[in-house]
Amino acid sequence: MSKVWFITGTSTGFGREFVQQLLNAGDKVVATARNIKSIQDFKELAPDRVHIV
Repeated sequence: MSKVWFITGTSTGFGREFVQQLLNAGDKVVATARNIKSIQDFKELAPDRVHIV
């Protein structure tokens, strides 16, 4: 069963790594960043399981 996570500060560091690990595990993520262009690659990784804000 997948979980839904809300993660802030996902453009670099631990936030970015955490999102990548969660998406690889099959979970759903709401990822936030000041510049959403920096996290667009999450959409390529799991377009149906990530929402970028």
